[in-house]
Amino acid sequence: MELVKDVPCPFCGTLCDDIIVKVEDNEIIGTINACRIGHSKFMDHKSATRYTKPLIRKNGSLVEVDMDEAIDKTAEILANSKRPLLFGWSSTECEAMGIGVNLAEELKGVIDNTATVCHGPSLLAVQDTGYPVSTLGEVKNRADVVIYWGCNPFHAHPRHIGRHVFSRGFFRNRGRSDRTVIVVDPRKSDTAKLADIHLQVDSGRDYELLDALRSVMNGHEIPYETVAGIPRDTIYQAVDILGKAQFGILFFGMGITMTAGKNRNIDAGICTIQELNQFAKYTLIPMRGHYNVNGFNQVCTWQTGYPFCVDFATGYPRYNPGESGSNDLLQNKEADSMMVVGSDPGAHFPQKALERMAEIPVIAIEPHRTPTTELADIIIPPAFVGVETEGTAYRMDSIPIRMKKLVETDLLSDKEIMEKILERTKEFIASK
Repeated sequence: MELVKDVPCPFCGTLCDDIIVKVEDNEIIGTINACRIGHSKFMDHKSATRYTKPLIRKNGSLVEVDMDEAIDKTAEILANSKRPLLFGWSSTECEAMGIGVNLAEELKGVIDNTATVCHGPSLLAVQDTGYPVSTLGEVKNRADVVIYWGCNPFHAHPRHIGRHVFSRGFFRNRGRSDRTVIVVDPRKSDTAKLADIHLQVDSGRDYELLDALRSVMNGHEIPYETVAGIPRDTIYQAVDILGKAQFGILFFGMGITMTAGKNRNIDAGICTIQELNQFAKYTLIPMRGHYNVNGFNQVCTWQTGYPFCVDFATGYPRYNPGESGSNDLLQNKEADSMMVVGSDPGAHFPQKALERMAEIPVIAIEPHRTPTTELADIIIPPAFVGVETEGTAYRMDSIPIRMKKLVETDLLSDKEIMEKILERTKEFIASK
């Protein structure tokens, strides 16, 4: 048995890189340090729902084909589309994403990722207001006030609190007792139960609470007994704690990005952090979900100047969320083909978008059976990044992490599959 140390976990945006994986006879037989979800990701890479051969739907049924036939059919569909949509990219390596952007440009199509239905508003707010960020290492070593707003890392990012908040840091060597934790959430979540202060805000009224906090910070009185369900005295107490911090951090999730206000909530949150820097050092980090959802935003911005919803229809990149987003294209029946890589819109998109997916050719580059593969006309199974192949991923704080290869497989990586699709697509386009 071999113990592979310092393995990054390919599950969530925390990208814990202290995992020890037990490998024997090219099989993963156990892990050390991983959370239960991360452990399952490593152990289930050969599960019963895993695809091992490419499939094409013929006469209503999926049949096994060889890789060349699947690549040819994929390239033919994409090359003959007038408005192809390339979506997903959150659970694959950055190298495959770069080729995906090149493919979208070649097709004059649209490329988008799962941020469009999670942290897209965060990206819009960053463009408006700025981005006062830090690393998770700085949080562990320095933060004495930690705010979790609209997120529940206890379940969504299970080791986040233990590794970066309740652990001992260089300047916070007493761990939990050195830090004040504030949770803002309409529910008394398991994360809220761990907090020193739980601001149980009324659902959808986060902007009002942020505005009230900013008003008090700037010396104004609150004329109401409560704001967004929070008593006035509790708001004063929270501002007092925030103002006395040495180093504070705001972690925020979809509870604030996908409720009423959306990117304006994040605008207000960023402005709150900027104004708190008059009193102490403050930063923020979005709680990104999939292990490499941040990576796509990084890669797409390098190559196009925009983080998501990029439209190449005119031959150059254009960016117009609300028009060039995946749900907009599907619900408006603009997209006439769709390639899904490293995500599962079939489980998360609204009904109207799924109805359009059922009407058009869908290609899924996906290792497991999912609601999306049930709609797919072509399924190409790749190797698992971080288990069966290497690759680069970006942590939620925008730190690049190199994923490790632990076991061998006959399957191609997403990068290799994308290279073949791009090459074959160029040949189809040249022959038209």
